[in-house]
Amino acid sequence: MTADGAPGRRRPARALLGLLLLLGILAGALALLGPGVLSALRPGDDWLRWGSECTVETADGKVGLDREEAQRATTAVALAARGVKSPDTSGIEPAVLERLADGSPGDAGASLACRGSAAGDLPEQQLTGTGLTPRAEQLREAMTEVFGDQSLGGFAPGGIGHGHGEESAHYDGRAVDVFFRPVTEENRRAGWLLAHWLVAHAEDLDVQYVIFDDRIWSAHSSRGQWQDYDAPEPANEILRHLDHVHVDVLRGGPV
Repeated sequence: MTADGAPGRRRPARALLGLLLLLGILAGALALLGPGVLSALRPGDDWLRWGSECTVETADGKVGLDREEAQRATTAVALAARGVKSPDTSGIEPAVLERLADGSPGDAGASLACRGSAAGDLPEQQLTGTGLTPRAEQLREAMTEVFGDQSLGGFAPGGIGHGHGEESAHYDGRAVDVFFRPVTEENRRAGWLLAHWLVAHAEDLDVQYVIFDDRIWSAHSSRGQWQDYDAPEPANEILRHLDHVHVDVLRGGPV
């Protein structure tokens, strides 16, 4: 050792070497995990989704909910809209309930999103007498219990074979259309009450897709965010799902 502390000069070099090693390990981990990790960290993305199954966009930002809270909140606002006694919503921020009930100020739209979760071990089902599979029939009954009688379509006893796109879930008896006509701001808000409720309950009811108002939600998306829906005829309000909520359930069978 020298009087000028020469051995101490090697410590910064060792620290730099350690830092470079750590950066190399992090780079290798990111390469293994893939671009999905990086995309998840982009500014503006839903940071809450790592810890919350669902989020609601409020005026003050996104609020995280677990799935039970999302189910309770969407059920509460749906029943309240009918003047029916709603479940206890203690523990849920009032801003969440207000946004779900009223939508965004001046423009109804997607406010609630939940992570997708598509079960892969479901049996394939055949039509029942209603023209729906048992899973789709269970979905219809659950909607009726909360929303009351609705204007429904997209199925019929014995099934249907036309009127929808190629390979539509309607032909398998797995889809229901819930109409909100005419296309008005009031009906848009009513449609989003249902759409949010369906997303919150998607895991329990084996919902696969929800389409409404130029937007689509998929159970196959782990992020569970609403995406823009590209209608085959942009000028057609029916094909854009402006006047009805489309919901279908998983087919089941071989994956």
